[in-house]
Amino acid sequence: MFQNIGTFNAGIVGGASAPGAAGIPTMDAAGIASGGAFLVSELEKRDTLIRKPLTSVTYPRDIVVQTGGGWVDYVSAMNVAYGITSGSGSGPVHAGGANSMPIVQANMEKGLYKAHVFAAALRVMFVDMQKANYIGRSLDQLLQDGMRLSYDKHMDQNVYMGMEDYGTTGLLNAPDAVETTVSANGAGGSTKWADKTPKQILDDVNRAITAVWAAAEYDESAIPNHILLPYEQYTYILNTMVTDIATETIMDYIMKNNIAAKNGGSLYIGATRWCKGAGTGDSDRMAVYVNHERFVKIDELVPLARIMTAPNAAEACYDTAYMANLSEVQVFYSQTLAYYDGI
Repeated sequence: MFQNIGTFNAGIVGGASAPGAAGIPTMDAAGIASGGAFLVSELEKRDTLIRKPLTSVTYPRDIVVQTGGGWVDYVSAMNVAYGITSGSGSGPVHAGGANSMPIVQANMEKGLYKAHVFAAALRVMFVDMQKANYIGRSLDQLLQDGMRLSYDKHMDQNVYMGMEDYGTTGLLNAPDAVETTVSANGAGGSTKWADKTPKQILDDVNRAITAVWAAAEYDESAIPNHILLPYEQYTYILNTMVTDIATETIMDYIMKNNIAAKNGGSLYIGATRWCKGAGTGDSDRMAVYVNHERFVKIDELVPLARIMTAPNAAEACYDTAYMANLSEVQVFYSQTLAYYDGI
C-alpha cells in the first residue's frame, strides 16, 4: 500500500522520479490509462446511512386532523338539543276542537376547546455548517428531521392523553367517556384476553359496540367503527387461531362477526402503545368510538412551519424558530366514546 500520498506530478512519466521526490509514489501514463492510479484519502469505510431514533406515531390514523383556522386561543363548536311539550310520543296527537299544540324548542350550546402553541428552535453553529459542506450532508436537514419528530411525538401525546399540565385530555382519558371493566371468563376468573376463548373475546367486542350504539339511541351513523388496543392484545388476536384445526385467527373471527359489520358498518381494530396501562389501576384499556369528524376531531390550526431565521453573532450561529397552533381533542358526543379495561 502506498503511504504518505501528497500531490500527483503529471510531468513524471515512465516511472522515473524527480530529484528530491523520494518517498512520493508516482505512476506512469500507462498505469493511469489502465485505471491503476488511485488515492487513499482515509483509512475507514464511511456508512452513508444516518440511523435516526426508533419511534412510532399513530395519531393520523386514529383521529381526523382538520387544518386551518389561524392563531387562536380556543376552538368553538355549536350543539343543539330539541324538546317538545309532552314528549314526541302521544304529545303531538291532535284532534278537532283542540285549542293548543305542543311546541318544539331548541336549546343551543357552544362548546369551547383549548388551543395551544407548539414552539421550538433550531441552532446551527457557523463552523459546523461550514464543516458539513465538505462532507456533502445537510446539518440543517438533520435538525429539521429532529424538529418534525419532536412535533409528531407532541401530537401523539396530545391526541391520546392530552397535556395534564395544561388540563387537557385525549382519546384515551376523556373525562365524560364511560369506563367499565370487561367481564371475566367465569366466576372469579380472569378478564384478560389471553385467558379467554375466542367467543368470549368476541362477546367483549360486541358488548362494547352495542353499549356505545345504544347510548346514541341506535343512530346508524353512530355505530362504533374504531377500536384501539395495546400491542400485546392486538398481536394475540392476530396470531391465535380460533381452534387448533381452524384456518382463521381470532381477528378474522371478530372482523366477520362483529355488530358493526352485521349492521352495514365497518370496523377497524388497531394497536397503539398508549393503551398499555391507560385503564383504571394501570390496567390495559380498549377504546371504542366513532372515528368521524362529526363525533371527534382535532384541529391543526397552523401546521408546523419555519417562522423566522436570524444570525446570532454572539454565539456564531443561526437560530431558526418553528411554531404551530394546535387544539386539544374535541369530543362532541361523549356517549360515542367508551373504555373497557382489564383486557
